[in-house]
Amino acid sequence: MLEKTIYANGQKVFELKNEQLTYFFKSGGLKARGAFVKNRKEGFWQYFRANGDLWKEGFYKAGKKHGRWLRFSPEGQVEFEAEFNMGVRI
Repeated sequence: MLEKTIYANGQKVFELKNEQLTYFFKSGGLKARGAFVKNRKEGFWQYFRANGDLWKEGFYKAGKKHGRWLRFSPEGQVEFEAEFNMGVRI
């Protein structure tokens, strides 16, 4: 998951600080952020489009989607909603 550290243009791919993992686009913009505990995603995560708009958000438990997940349209409206239990959509 954390194999590639630098894009060809020199931009860092991610930053891990105090169990908070942040991913970046090649441009340097925010791509995703959330908790990273014991080498896996945990808790609340947000993902962003290249233009900075929120794309989707939800929770992880032990590295698997768990709980409510939302995906947003480019206009900011909820376009998809689902519940997960340990990675399985319910």
